[in-house]
Amino acid sequence: MTDEQGLRERKKQRTRQALSDTAIELFLRRGFEKVSVADVAAAVEVSKPTLFRYFPAKEDLALHRIADHQGEAARVVSDRVPGQAPLAALRAHFHARLDAHDPITGLNDDARVRAFNDMLYTTPSLLARLVRYSDRDEELLAGALVEAGDGDGLTARLAAAQIVTVHRRLAEENWRKLAEGRAIGDALVEAHADADRAYDLLGAGLGAEYDR
Repeated sequence: MTDEQGLRERKKQRTRQALSDTAIELFLRRGFEKVSVADVAAAVEVSKPTLFRYFPAKEDLALHRIADHQGEAARVVSDRVPGQAPLAALRAHFHARLDAHDPITGLNDDARVRAFNDMLYTTPSLLARLVRYSDRDEELLAGALVEAGDGDGLTARLAAAQIVTVHRRLAEENWRKLAEGRAIGDALVEAHADADRAYDLLGAGLGAEYDR
């Protein structure tokens, strides 16, 4: 890549980040439904066609933060230590993310993260768009499971669908606990127990291929 190409790419990344950051600020301040794409474009001083080159839909402006985690489960499987089962690697990773209060787990009580999660889990169009992101995660995870040599393509796709759905539901359950006023310390203990129960269920159903 030439210096000029690198400069153009950095400029694109800055514009994409500015659009997403500005959109989220407006969404949280005024409400997702009350902010238009035109409002976001005007605030960043770009045209609507320019905005749509970076984000195909209004919902993508809000979900850009989540997109940073795209393919994370697949990477965990691909990078697991030799001899470690895929489910064991994914379980350990999820527990580690809980302890880190990673926003992707829903277990984070920072005011801005809480506000973002409140918006996400109470806005139907955002939840619907989130499913599309999950579809891509399932595809990537299935590929990693196939490369790991565990099961055929269909089995890997079915396993990936269950794993990604479990992660999404656990995150929503963690958000719900905090939204109901639970202290994060108490919620963390329950979140770990919930994760273990979920992975025990996954292991019971998928163990022959993925929990050895």
